[in-house]
Amino acid sequence: MTTGSLKSDATTSDPGRPGSGSALRSSIRWARQRPFAVGYAAALLAVGLATGVISGPARSIRLLLGTGYESVIDHGHWWSPLTSVFFVDNGAELLLALAGTLIVLGFAERLMGTCRTAIAFLVTAILGATIGIGAQFLGVAGGEMWSRGVSELWAMDPFTPIFGSALAASFFAGPLWRRRIRVLGVSTVLVLVLYSGQPSDLYRLLAVLVGLGVGWFGVGWRSRPIRPLSAWRRSSDHESRTLLAAIVGMVAVGPVITIFSGARYGPLAPLGLLLTQDVPTAGEVVDRCLLGDITRQCVQELSLERIGGAGPVLVSLLPLLTLVVAAFGLARGRRFAAWLAITLNAGLALLAAWYYGLLPISGQPYVWQWQSGRYWEVTLILGVSVLVPLLVAVVILANLRHFPVATRTGQWHRFLLVTVGSFTGLAAAYVGLGWLLRTHFRPGVTLFDLIADVPERFIPVGFLRLERVSFLPNDALATTLYDSVGAVFWIIVFVGAIVALRSVAVGPSVDASARLRTLLSTFGDGSLGFMATWRGNSLWFSASGRTAIAYRVVNGIAITTSEPIGPRSEAAEAVAFFARMCDDHGWVPVFYSLHDSWKSVFVAMGWPTMQVGEETLLRPSTWSTTGRKWQDIRSSINRADRAGVRAEWTTYRSLSFTAAAQIAEISEQWVQEKELPELGFTLGGLDELHDPEVRLMLAVDSAERVHAVTSWLPTRRDGEIIGWTLDFMRRRPDSINGVMEFLIAQTAERMQERPEVEFLSLSVAPLAPVSGPRQGGIAAGLLDYLGRTLEPVYGFRSLLLFKNKFQPEFAPVFMSFPDPVALPEIGLALARAYLPSLSVREVVTLARGLSQ
Repeated sequence: MTTGSLKSDATTSDPGRPGSGSALRSSIRWARQRPFAVGYAAALLAVGLATGVISGPARSIRLLLGTGYESVIDHGHWWSPLTSVFFVDNGAELLLALAGTLIVLGFAERLMGTCRTAIAFLVTAILGATIGIGAQFLGVAGGEMWSRGVSELWAMDPFTPIFGSALAASFFAGPLWRRRIRVLGVSTVLVLVLYSGQPSDLYRLLAVLVGLGVGWFGVGWRSRPIRPLSAWRRSSDHESRTLLAAIVGMVAVGPVITIFSGARYGPLAPLGLLLTQDVPTAGEVVDRCLLGDITRQCVQELSLERIGGAGPVLVSLLPLLTLVVAAFGLARGRRFAAWLAITLNAGLALLAAWYYGLLPISGQPYVWQWQSGRYWEVTLILGVSVLVPLLVAVVILANLRHFPVATRTGQWHRFLLVTVGSFTGLAAAYVGLGWLLRTHFRPGVTLFDLIADVPERFIPVGFLRLERVSFLPNDALATTLYDSVGAVFWIIVFVGAIVALRSVAVGPSVDASARLRTLLSTFGDGSLGFMATWRGNSLWFSASGRTAIAYRVVNGIAITTSEPIGPRSEAAEAVAFFARMCDDHGWVPVFYSLHDSWKSVFVAMGWPTMQVGEETLLRPSTWSTTGRKWQDIRSSINRADRAGVRAEWTTYRSLSFTAAAQIAEISEQWVQEKELPELGFTLGGLDELHDPEVRLMLAVDSAERVHAVTSWLPTRRDGEIIGWTLDFMRRRPDSINGVMEFLIAQTAERMQERPEVEFLSLSVAPLAPVSGPRQGGIAAGLLDYLGRTLEPVYGFRSLLLFKNKFQPEFAPVFMSFPDPVALPEIGLALARAYLPSLSVREVVTLARGLSQ
């Protein structure tokens, strides 16, 4: 029998790994695979060094080779859309362009080849700028405000073809990277257009759209997927969180573009201005005032010049940093981060609506600075300033199901209490101390003036551009009070958000998790016990601390993830006390995924039981693939050997970045093939692979391409691993036939070398039929109906038939519950546990199906 080569847990030396001698050869090989990207990077570097690394090209070169409305329309420089992509404005942009070329353009070239990359580069560079200039020409002719305002700006931008080529290459990527490239690429250029709004930003956006067209044509008719326009490829929870977090992060960065750049032509420039402390200096306005332009605008800007220091800067930047913190929390599935992002974006939308729309209507005194307010474009710009953050808030709200990790109730309440309390306390301190220092302001203030001014101490200083300042501090003491209350409040919010995000309610604390793993190592001889460590579980410990029960509360039903973990001598007592705890909380306890050895405990308590599945077990000590029944397994092993596919036993942390990305892509392809979301509860996903105790068995070919992946959960007794349980199992659609049989067989072969390993569990196929009809009335009917309904999508019955190939032992798995009257609620709770994002309408549909 031929076996695949097996690698140890990241300890096997690899003579092919790049060392000091092979690093140069690897770099040369990398460059040879991306000749166009390397050549373009070399051209950028050479031109940058020749024309000035620090300050960029001279004005004469910019006028001759830069592109824009004046360059092409007024001066007839038809070549400039292409020549402009070889120049940068300064040294910092040169470094960024070189990195983008080698990483992004190199990645695109690796995906679609050198010839297609060169075509995409040229087409997107030329058409992106040409179509943009054509749009500017029509805008100038029609008197459109933005086109006239930027008509004199010249663009020198290498990122236009880089972005365009990347989007073209997305058609040649797998589904995971295809979605990432498109969502992140389009989001990035949109943020630049909305907040910066320079001509080069428009050209870049158009190049992205052109790149999508080039890629669509480039894949060819035969390989182009044909789907209805309404089809949507489902994304996993993990990927949805990643993309939403990236979008929120970019929206948070958008105002920074307005704050720190001089480019304020985009539709969202007003929103950025609300978050900026940028105010004119006295010198910029005094000259105008001395010339006789003594207006309210002049006096307003002279007053604003006095507002400076660290306080207003913090009030401007900390809301953005808090939004960045929320983005990090979104990536980790935190429900608190979702509500924080919703609140901040809704707050930005509300403030923008008030200061750009409601404030003039309300009749309050304000200073309007949009001198071109007669244009319809102003209304559009202000509307976009309100709608974009509002849209972000609505999108997150609509996707709350992807963020199941809740903050502990006490921490959530503490954050609200501290936030409201600090605002109230600081506001009261400002009014009280301000009244005591009322003579330190100019003009003198009344108590009503101080109360009316309280909201403006907590919002960015840029709002003062739109409303006349009633008074200002006149000395250092009053200035400290005036500037510090808002900064202190936002520091408290920022730190409080970080603390709240670090406190997770759904799942054990760090101490509880460590205690659980200790018990698993000592007493965890149940094959499904390791699932208790998964995120989303709550933990209960007995009074002795020697027994733990992992559970999830769904619709008032407390469903255990596995058997109690602890000494069997405490089993009956632990179950009784856990049931009492559930009763105190108004929950119905349901012990799920129990083995036959536990049945006596529940029979003695008078609890009914219901079989929910059968676990399939292999014994490595007696493993053999001889005989006619094993022909399929032997064929799979031989087929993998002929294809040069080997098996690797490793951990997720030991994977290279490339291998980890391939596993994520394989998982995403699997999810996208389903019409319903990922299953949860006793079925792990991509996140569960990261645990250092989990082992992976990969099918990898000679080109280091991962064909399939399985994950194995350990079972320990007295600290020693006595078994492994199959969990995650995904393969590429185009992988060799029988690759999963190959991986399981190779795992069994490996465990045969370890006599301490007593079993390999192929786990339980959820919702698949068991031997004989289920007993349990409505609940059993719901589970059977759910299994039949989901079979075309998830293939539970097919999975059970697949496991039968290995001639396993069957161990019945059952659940136990105290009251048969609760069976309908238990059935629905189990359905929701496996499909946590199931809508109410879908639940009703499933329930109605029982009567058909």
